[in-house]
Amino acid sequence: MQSMTSPAIAIMLATSLLPLGGCEPSGPPTAEPPRVESASSPDPNNTAQSNLQLVQARQAMPGRPIYEAACASCHEGAVRKAPHRDMIGLMPPEAILRSMEEGVMQEEASGLTPEERVLVAEFLAGATMGTIAASDLPACADDVPPPDFSTAPDVINWGLEPTNSRHIPAAAAGISAQQLPALKPRLAVRFPSANRARSQPTFAGGAILVGSHSGKVYALDQESGCAHWSYQASSEVRTGIVIGRLSADGRAATTAAFFGDLLGHVYAVNAGTGEELWRQRADDHPNATITGTPSLHDGVLYAPVSSLEVNLALDPHYECCTFRGSVAAYAADTGKLLWQTFTIEEPATVQYQNRAETDMLGPSGAVIWNSPAIDAKRNQLYVATGENMSSPATLTSDAIFAMDLDDGTVNWVFQATANDVWNVACDTENDHSCPPEGGPDFDFGAATMLLTASDGREFVVGGQKSGIVHAVNPDDGSVVWQTRVGRGGIQGGVHFGMAAAGDRLFVPISDMADGREYPDPARPGLHALDIRTGDILWSALNPDACNGRDFCHPGISQAVTAAGGVVYAGAMDGVLRVHDMETGAVLWEIDTTEEFTTITGETTHGGSFGGAAGPIIHNGDLALSSGYGIYNHMAGNLLLVLSASEPAPPEG
Repeated sequence: MQSMTSPAIAIMLATSLLPLGGCEPSGPPTAEPPRVESASSPDPNNTAQSNLQLVQARQAMPGRPIYEAACASCHEGAVRKAPHRDMIGLMPPEAILRSMEEGVMQEEASGLTPEERVLVAEFLAGATMGTIAASDLPACADDVPPPDFSTAPDVINWGLEPTNSRHIPAAAAGISAQQLPALKPRLAVRFPSANRARSQPTFAGGAILVGSHSGKVYALDQESGCAHWSYQASSEVRTGIVIGRLSADGRAATTAAFFGDLLGHVYAVNAGTGEELWRQRADDHPNATITGTPSLHDGVLYAPVSSLEVNLALDPHYECCTFRGSVAAYAADTGKLLWQTFTIEEPATVQYQNRAETDMLGPSGAVIWNSPAIDAKRNQLYVATGENMSSPATLTSDAIFAMDLDDGTVNWVFQATANDVWNVACDTENDHSCPPEGGPDFDFGAATMLLTASDGREFVVGGQKSGIVHAVNPDDGSVVWQTRVGRGGIQGGVHFGMAAAGDRLFVPISDMADGREYPDPARPGLHALDIRTGDILWSALNPDACNGRDFCHPGISQAVTAAGGVVYAGAMDGVLRVHDMETGAVLWEIDTTEEFTTITGETTHGGSFGGAAGPIIHNGDLALSSGYGIYNHMAGNLLLVLSASEPAPPEG
């Protein structure tokens, strides 16, 4: 599972959804309270008190009875393809309202008055309209040159190289260590209807392509920040944007932008205009989602498929669980599904009944919420999975897979943690649906990497929420070395992404407090390992970063990036720190929780750095996505671009 804390987790989850029809609360939380006049002000330093107050406030929202009468019959699981209310609850109210007024739910919501639709949207989101600013980004004027894709983009996939090294050569980055003190904010963007920014920006054709909480994908002018175009997806786009040239077939070649959304759709749009080229749903399960950025290789788009069904188990009457992780391969030019390989071969069947006499199904889980690494030499890709969500345990959870690029055949599987069966009911008083194994929920969240050492040896490397980094042989998955770097925990350990340069692997550790006790001490910060041996070369710990700030945590959850002899690491305290690769010393930092003036003259701020939206450095620009208003992290709404105000000093 990809994003929870515990054991106060039952109360935290309840901040998103309320008991409906006799069910217990379930679903992922948001860190920002709904603005309801009857609610007392919650104390964010008392998690239990704060979240109970939020639950009580949401129970009083006037949209609840309207939802129960008009919507619950479909969105409580009766209609298989209807997104569960948990999924809808991750969207801002403006986006939910838009789906009822002009989107996919227009016909179903036609029987509601405009006022009732607003109330339902506010109830589902747990926030009132206008809680989050909703003004859109300004469109580019006619005299602003459009994006130019006449040359191939420097970076195609999320991992910055097909192997997911997350390394940018110094010449492409254009920012030296000596220039860091001269970095100044050049563009600040505040997204409409957002309290988080977790889409990794992509530089291509003179534009910055990025997704948003509201579901809009933008092509922003790299110089001014105006929008060349925007495309409205069905829900939040937290993936990065993949850029690639489609096959021409005698016509002018089209450059496409590929991405996925919260509701499990995979998209291709024209990168120059934003026109939709194709859209597919990667799995018809109502809780399917795309969290990892798809990877593009040789005309095929490889999409990892995940799910948030793990959250529903907190409801003892929910028949948990049936989702199976997978990789879906699409023809990039047409969207035709070429193959789909599931991480669990057999569909779930009834295994037993819980104490509420609800059928428990399994096996399930082993979801994939990270981007595939491409191994062109061996014609295979590498992905890693999460835990099983219900019993029985399989040999494919918490595991690294090697799949054939042509047909999805599984070449080998390396399982790092056996018998990890866990869902949100575990570690709570309402544990009816917690499987007997009970965890520990040690997914692979960070994307796997294919790395080559200076001695020519190759390794497939995966960082796990257990805090352990594993290196295995790409030919057969056999273990080469394993190193414990962090304490581990439900939010990491290694959470969203490592980076590598030369013989060094840079490992961010979250080790966020989650209410559990562990035998090892927390080690939040950045660590460097020798790729050849797994030895820890240095550790840059920062346990006291927060100084008592609300919703602040000292570790590093967001993916990190290596470029030009340094490592860019955004932490959960909202501070980006740039570390020297050789020593780990912090050379420069910026606090994104400060106020920034946006391209529209408003002010905005960032928050916790979270998710896979790591820093991107391109031709002298540094782009950051900051703000993670979910799972008790600091909310924020900032895309920040910094540039060096002066050239690098001459060497010597």
